[in-house]
Amino acid sequence: MIKHLMSPLDFSVEELDRLLDLAGDIERNPAKYAHICDGKKLATLFFEPSTRTRLSFEAAMLNLGGSVLGFHSGDSSSTKKGESVGDTMRVISCYADIAAIRHPKEGAPLVASMRSLIPVINAGDGGHQHPTQTLTDLLTIRSLKGRFNGLTIGLCGDLKFGRTVHSLIDALSRYHDVRFVLISPEELQVPGYVKESMKAKNIPFEEVVRLDETTMKDLDILYMTRVQKERFFNEEDYIRMKDFYILDKAKMEVAPDKMLVLHPLPRVNEISVEVDDDPRAAYFKQAQYGVYVRMALIITLLGLEVA
Repeated sequence: MIKHLMSPLDFSVEELDRLLDLAGDIERNPAKYAHICDGKKLATLFFEPSTRTRLSFEAAMLNLGGSVLGFHSGDSSSTKKGESVGDTMRVISCYADIAAIRHPKEGAPLVASMRSLIPVINAGDGGHQHPTQTLTDLLTIRSLKGRFNGLTIGLCGDLKFGRTVHSLIDALSRYHDVRFVLISPEELQVPGYVKESMKAKNIPFEEVVRLDETTMKDLDILYMTRVQKERFFNEEDYIRMKDFYILDKAKMEVAPDKMLVLHPLPRVNEISVEVDDDPRAAYFKQAQYGVYVRMALIITLLGLEVA
């Protein structure tokens, strides 16, 4: 049976632990995995722009000895001629062994997976899910904090349209004694269905507007997000909201000594460059962990045995 990844919840906690263990071993022993995908091809089907996700998938497959084909824009695919995403995926199944798809429409990767003869990875669909970023976040947290249980996670910025936030909440909600602090203006709060899900699971959370010492004092993780221009229908609303939260050196001076700062990137100006040299700034390490976890995911979905 073909296994796809549409949501971080597609893996059980036990499967997720095995995946993260594999990613950790890849980090420590990269040469061990350098040829495991010899002769295998990854198709990267990116219907909207991406730098980190697309290139990290490509780097992951190349690191495993495989090869890559695909496109980086919907304008360069046959969907421009009216082809359905399902038909595109059915055709790509003839050319590749596994595919990663990013699409601006929510649910498009799921539709693609239903027509696919190869494993399909959701590389981001609209404002819905971004499961491989979540796997990256989880590997970063576990590698640098050593645990998931008992953490207080602050999520800051665009929590309404931020698919990385929604996926991370889903994933971390399965662990014990995890608490969320949701930091956003009223217009960009976490959607109601996400909050209802947390309530149903008895996950403690609070919503606050300000990013300050009081908000940060108990945080283990501060997960910053950008205000995404491409998710706004109104240019005026975007301009008004984009500078609402900026993490700078002054704020970091009152932040907890062991608090990690994460960000899915790209950054615009919500984290000042002066924070980059702070030892608590982990977002560039996070990008590196993204390659390891995508390598582990490709190996897992292809069902490859590691010698």
